[in-house]
Amino acid sequence: MEIMDCKEDCFHLSAKALIHNDEGKLLLLQKNIKKSEPLWDLPGGRIHKNESLEDALKREIDEETGLQVLQVVPLVMVLANIRLPIQTGDVGLILAIYLCSTPYNCSVQLSSEYIRSDWFEPTIAAKLLATNHPSELTEKIATLQLPKLKKP
Repeated sequence: MEIMDCKEDCFHLSAKALIHNDEGKLLLLQKNIKKSEPLWDLPGGRIHKNESLEDALKREIDEETGLQVLQVVPLVMVLANIRLPIQTGDVGLILAIYLCSTPYNCSVQLSSEYIRSDWFEPTIAAKLLATNHPSELTEKIATLQLPKLKKP
């Protein structure tokens, strides 16, 4: 049997959270890397073996922000515009994006991966994420209509 070159691409799956607060703003995290411009990201990461997407997302949110989310709703899946290095070359990344809400008046406790967090209106969040996230995602974020909840 002749071995043929594989033309298929390989991908890893990452769960990411669009966490919104009671004011209808989204949480962004600034990566702890040295660049001239700040690099903003969404909480989340790759899935461990035998872990569901939602369980991975909740674990990553807790690890990166210390937050416990109240609601996790699937929003969109997009192909990221980055490649991840692996031993045999590189792989693409598929982002499973979830819309999540937090309890009123929660405080973020960042992991060492990040140096800053802040809450932004969806249009501003979309602009900040545009440098390292697919336009399909940032366009969706820019048009999000998030509920503003009444404070208890």
